[in-house]
Amino acid sequence: MPMRSSMPKLAAPKVPLINPTSLARFVDPLPVPPIARSVGHRAHPAYPGRELPYYRMEMRAFKARLHRDVPPTPLWGYDGLFPGPTFETRRGEPLLIEWVNALPTQHFLPIDHNIHGAEHDKPDVRVVTHVHGARVQADADGYPEDWYTPGHSALYHYPNAQDAATLWYHDHAMGITRLNIYAGLVGTFIVRDAEEQALGLPTGEYDIPLVLCDRLLAQDGQLYYPVSEDPSAPWVMQCNGNLPLCNGKIFPYVEVEPRPYRLRLINVANTSFFDLSLSHDHVFQQIGSDQGLLSAPLERARIELYPAERADVVIDFSALAGKSVQLLHQAQGILEFRVKNSGRGTTAALPAALRNIPRIDPASAVRDRVLTLNEVDDANGNAMMMLLDGKHWSDPITENPRQNSIETWSFVNLTGDAHPIHLHLVRFQIVDRRPFDLFAWNAHRTLKYTGPAEPPPPHEAGWKDTVRADPGMVTRIAMRFEGEPGRYVWHCHFLEHEDNDMMRPYVVLPAHS
Repeated sequence: MPMRSSMPKLAAPKVPLINPTSLARFVDPLPVPPIARSVGHRAHPAYPGRELPYYRMEMRAFKARLHRDVPPTPLWGYDGLFPGPTFETRRGEPLLIEWVNALPTQHFLPIDHNIHGAEHDKPDVRVVTHVHGARVQADADGYPEDWYTPGHSALYHYPNAQDAATLWYHDHAMGITRLNIYAGLVGTFIVRDAEEQALGLPTGEYDIPLVLCDRLLAQDGQLYYPVSEDPSAPWVMQCNGNLPLCNGKIFPYVEVEPRPYRLRLINVANTSFFDLSLSHDHVFQQIGSDQGLLSAPLERARIELYPAERADVVIDFSALAGKSVQLLHQAQGILEFRVKNSGRGTTAALPAALRNIPRIDPASAVRDRVLTLNEVDDANGNAMMMLLDGKHWSDPITENPRQNSIETWSFVNLTGDAHPIHLHLVRFQIVDRRPFDLFAWNAHRTLKYTGPAEPPPPHEAGWKDTVRADPGMVTRIAMRFEGEPGRYVWHCHFLEHEDNDMMRPYVVLPAHS
């Protein structure tokens, strides 16, 4: 669903941008990020007498060719890679990661010092890493104000006490998250478990993360980040690139064997959604969403992913030896699969059942919070900022669920756009979406429904951590606040919105106080 809201006129880039039609397609091999390797073991107070695997991940500036015919592009990346190395973890096997800021002291993308957390008195280059979807203590969650500057680091503990799922890690520094992620600070974090392993799904070299995003590139290879032509207010409410990237390459190809592959689709774009399909009417078998496996495989011809959403799919190339298949975005090829004539084939079918997903009964919730999504416009109708429940980041905390309690949150979307809403710490289930009367809400702040509640479609019926809240709808989710008490955040995962006040802290209170 394209964004509706009006935008200020954009400043022209200093160097003309690359036109996607000028680039040859499928000339670069798809990079597969390396697996992160521990560099030793360290003690942690939560595990007396035991040492945990210890990883050291440096954020560094580097240059890379995003396409054969494009000059090298300056980027920032974990371990000097975009995307960064993939963490392979297992349920119940904790680890330690030291996230090291080894970046330059000057940012190479345009900072808007008018928005919260990015004022002139803040250092240009600040980072803090969040593992999206991880159930961690608050002091390891990557709280946006816990940023640190070049030459410093943070050591985080990840218990991995959660079901197998495709998570991802990225920067979360207050006020410049959109810039740091655009620069390349993203990577995949996979949790596995014995229950999933017993299903016989494709694994090893047949299990590939596909990190999807888009960028604007100047003809000299430089990243272009859009800004308003008003230099006093450069923030723009969206950043849609015209060049799609898979694992850091534009229009790559990958050779595959004639057998099933597991592909972990991850949308790490700033604002763009991906409308994915396969050429020649081939289909996906979706087996998982944000927080792990679905209850059963689901055949799908088309998959739409909003920023931060994931779809775990299996594509069977068994009958396609010697042929090519393209992964399409809005009917345009963005990745080509070239199927070899032979390989280590397998005839194993997907299991009919994947994982039991008990439904949360909304009636068991101790509280239903009604929370609005708001847009604040200027006199010309241009968006100035986005808000959650009409509140700024710095307003007093109003969401304070108790540990292990069940709540439902109802997102009342008062804007003209869909917003992907993400809660840190917890996984949730979509209860329903229901149309409401916007005029009745604006006049009396009362919910007047104009149609029946719509249950989530099967691909959204599993565990989620990011939900698309549609305009004109109330989107209701249910979750149990498992995990440790502490301060976390919830926000829109359109990074431009998140950076300009569409993010709120929330506190998980102890179960008994």
